[in-house]
Amino acid sequence: MIKLNFLGTSDAIPTAMRNHISVLLTYEGENILFDCGEGTQRQFRKAQLNPNKVTRILISHWHGDHVLGIPGLLQTMSLTGYNKPLYIYGPKGTKRFMNQLLKTFAFKKNYEIKVQEVSGKFFENKDFCLEAKSISHGIPCNAYSFVKKGLIRIDRNKLKKTGLPNLPFLKNLKKGKNITYKGKKYLAKNLTFKEKDIKVSFVMDTQFNESIAPFVKNSDVLICESTFSKELEELAREHKHLTSEQAAEIAKKAKVGKLVLTHISQRYENNLNIILNEAKKVFKNSVLASDLMSMDV
Repeated sequence: MIKLNFLGTSDAIPTAMRNHISVLLTYEGENILFDCGEGTQRQFRKAQLNPNKVTRILISHWHGDHVLGIPGLLQTMSLTGYNKPLYIYGPKGTKRFMNQLLKTFAFKKNYEIKVQEVSGKFFENKDFCLEAKSISHGIPCNAYSFVKKGLIRIDRNKLKKTGLPNLPFLKNLKKGKNITYKGKKYLAKNLTFKEKDIKVSFVMDTQFNESIAPFVKNSDVLICESTFSKELEELAREHKHLTSEQAAEIAKKAKVGKLVLTHISQRYENNLNIILNEAKKVFKNSVLASDLMSMDV
């Protein structure tokens, strides 16, 4: 099961109810932090989560509201015994910015930090992969997708019809290997099926453009910035952001399962229904993220 924890959901200016942007995705032994706005480590405490379990940090871009929580988080991890490599990924320029950050904030770093500038599929193991796509925000900026690979399962009904006994070598079918029993060959493709992949995509800080929908296509969950309402579409274009309606249009075109609206301007703090209702008119399965909200995928 994939769990999402929304640690911060504001835009560049936080409010009393919304911290700067950050989302934690947990799957098996992985805890992947998407952006790390100012105050993120305190949000970990509020959510009763352990920052020392973070394995990777994915940075969308280097505007302050997305990265100013990094120095404090790294220091806390050092002070509390973090002892494994920490992987930090981001767009072009991330190595230079991280180098400057580590020089600026003096703390004892007793673990390895590995920084990569990424695009396309940049990480893959047997369980999941991570993908990055450059988006348009005036400075280098990435959208990301986490894809949990569907497992190969044995079709028990088909297996029963073959009369094959329940022997250890049947596990080879899950590896896509054919098996032979008493001189007869059984094809893995005829006795197995593949579960559907599960995809979670993150789109932060971008102007509306046609390249986003293909990247997030068929996502089970799309977490998308929705800084402005449609009445401020011109302002959104000027600042290279999305309106909630545009986020919904992307979700609809990409045929995603659920749209989660986040990175909300402080101007809507007392009237959040504007953002949610505009999205719902275009894409019904839209929800509005709030700080410390959690979600299973």
